[in-house]
Amino acid sequence: MRLTRHSDYALRVLLFVGAADGRLVTVGAIAERFGISRNHLMKVVNRLAAHGFVETVRGKHGGIRLAVAPEALSLGVLLRHTEGDFALTECFSDAGQGCRIAGSCAVRGVLGEALAAFLAVLDRYTLADLLHNRWALAEDLSLTDWRVMEPG
Repeated sequence: MRLTRHSDYALRVLLFVGAADGRLVTVGAIAERFGISRNHLMKVVNRLAAHGFVETVRGKHGGIRLAVAPEALSLGVLLRHTEGDFALTECFSDAGQGCRIAGSCAVRGVLGEALAAFLAVLDRYTLADLLHNRWALAEDLSLTDWRVMEPG
């Protein structure tokens, strides 16, 4: 299974704002540090804000920050909101309902169990678990340089 780029970027945004420890950060700073498209990142941030994971502040001194405590943000919940589709094979989708061997095939059951296990593991972890090394992340992302926080 491979996560979408949207989920990957959502995790990066949350790690960045989590490492910023409550300070407002700009989308531009995040895009620059990770070398990703600012426009694409705006879509990710808007979706994270719509689900209440981050808070956005408009204006000259605006930016984004976490809207929830890292301990309260389950990775399983996050990925359920950022992944558009967990259909591992066609038989998981509506289009796969016409499969010739649907009545006798065990693939869907096995893959369904595997997906449930995958999500169960993610449900056991929170953003706080990913931020256990917050100070090292802040250093790697140059968050110790206060100029990164300024809108640009």
